[in-house]
Amino acid sequence: MTNAAPGLSLVILALALMAAAMMVRRARLWRIGRPASVDWLAGLMALPKRYLVDVHHVVGRDPYAARMHALAAGGLLGGSVLALLALVPPLGGLRLVWAIVALAFAVAFIGGTMVGRRRLPVRPARLSGGRFQRLPFLLAAYSGGALLVALDATLGGILGPLAWAGLALAAAGGLGLVLQIDRGPMRHAFAGAAHLVAHPRPSRFEGQRATALLPLDLDSPRLGVATPADFAFNRLIGFDACIQCGRCEVACPAFAAGQPLNPKRLIQDLAASLQPGATNAAYAGSPYPHAREVAGVGGPERPIVGAGAMIHPDTLWSCTTCRACVEECPMMIEHVDAIVELRRFQTLELGATPPKAAAPLVEMRYADEPGGRPLKARTDFAAGLTLPLISATGKAEVLLWLGEGAYELRYGRTLRALVTLLQKAGVDFAVLGEEERDCGDLARRLGDEATFQRLTRENVATLARYAFGRILTADPHALHVLRNEYRPFGGDYEVVHHTAFLDELVAAGRLPVATLRDVSATYHDPCYLGRYNGETDAPRRLLDRLGLQRLEMERSGKRSMCCGGGGGAPVSDIEGDHRIPDLRMNQAAATGAAIVAVACPQCSAMLEGVTGERPAVHDIAELVLMAVETAASRQAEAVA
Repeated sequence: MTNAAPGLSLVILALALMAAAMMVRRARLWRIGRPASVDWLAGLMALPKRYLVDVHHVVGRDPYAARMHALAAGGLLGGSVLALLALVPPLGGLRLVWAIVALAFAVAFIGGTMVGRRRLPVRPARLSGGRFQRLPFLLAAYSGGALLVALDATLGGILGPLAWAGLALAAAGGLGLVLQIDRGPMRHAFAGAAHLVAHPRPSRFEGQRATALLPLDLDSPRLGVATPADFAFNRLIGFDACIQCGRCEVACPAFAAGQPLNPKRLIQDLAASLQPGATNAAYAGSPYPHAREVAGVGGPERPIVGAGAMIHPDTLWSCTTCRACVEECPMMIEHVDAIVELRRFQTLELGATPPKAAAPLVEMRYADEPGGRPLKARTDFAAGLTLPLISATGKAEVLLWLGEGAYELRYGRTLRALVTLLQKAGVDFAVLGEEERDCGDLARRLGDEATFQRLTRENVATLARYAFGRILTADPHALHVLRNEYRPFGGDYEVVHHTAFLDELVAAGRLPVATLRDVSATYHDPCYLGRYNGETDAPRRLLDRLGLQRLEMERSGKRSMCCGGGGGAPVSDIEGDHRIPDLRMNQAAATGAAIVAVACPQCSAMLEGVTGERPAVHDIAELVLMAVETAASRQAEAVA
């Protein structure tokens, strides 16, 4: 055995100490953030599961990336730790130990080669360049050089000068990797582990959707986030955890439509802002489409948003809050939370909302409804139908929450179908009528937390006056808010979506349905039903009960593409190359289905607004009513 083997152990020890110093340096930047409640012990104990199960469940959606990551990271970490253990005298002299070290670094070298194959000779658009393009060479140098040294130790020193060359190569590659901790790809390895330990939504690792926005303390000296220091410290860790894989970029509907939002670039701008005297010049990934001009500078106490800062306001207002970026992120970064916190400052402190968004916010503040329409007009859609008011009896088995869409003719058709079905099934239901204020979803997503909290408290007080078993709604946005975001304000309700409720009625035989023969349909998953609340099966089960030939779009379920109607995007109206609903309708048309089945008033409005030849758009309630009426007609014909 040559002296290169103990030299490798010493080099790795030196590199580890350098890495620790750089990690401490970066961690000091996180301390500028606000305090946050973190169960460090529970997080540390859960880290192996969070990393090996939760993270790799998402990473595994790309099998090549999963294998690459497992080999490169596992081999690198395993080989380095084992080589350090070889500093213990009895172990360092054993050929078997060095054989295992050689095996680990061989695995790492294969993983590094896979990293290179994915980036060279042509780098996919979603992957960042710059320092990331040097990563395969640094991985190959460190693991390849260490492999030569370990092989030499295993074989009794027969490689001689080659082992010393390997040691030099490993030292150079390892130093390059360590230097990448501060602002390069290796920062992700350290920050990623810290992020998983101190995650702001730890219940995500316990099988919960955990999608509700957290309430804002309206008595705070600053409302929302203006500077990096306004974020909680564990949010700042999350920004540094980004590996720039671009999965969020590919999933983002605003990016696809050519609006000035790229969630990957957004997170990188936020991460860069932590550094004193920060600039965005080092970013080497896809830009914001049609990027608005900004100074591209920042710092811990400097504004994040504005022409003289890192991020243009139009980037924030392009977001539909669909959480597709969050769903695809292997590091489980919370992009939407960050966007909403930045919006809150823009709206509450600066009054700097997009011009078209200002009007509905004003109407909600003074009329409790974004269109400024009389609350008693919410039930006008039901002309000719019996629509019981809960105020008449004080109780009902089911309280039907009509939602904002009740004022619109298109959604009115859905509600008429739903009310008719409830009556045919003999459901004891009632509505609030003019007592129903807007649920506050739009206000909250546009950053007007004050209006949201006022509407919430008033709605909770109204609901407390009546007795009901469940709240039923055909609006996933209202469902999400009532089910998840009213709880901190005393509103704990069982809320069910109309597709799940109708599925129950059909399954129980309370709504006899006929088979809708020779009709093909594709189902569009609303973001606030599927991704936010995990309900993807009931609508499909219901369509199957109707005998429809169901065809799936390329993007469906929890990975569905947004229609473009959430997060206040329709009223923010940020210009892009395309309309998001046009892109989604193209995906629906590609299935060859005759019908796009929807389950959300926003989705209905957005998709029916697509011009040209396209599939018909029907809410599932309308299809169920069609099947019920067909069954009744066929029964009448059989009797005749």
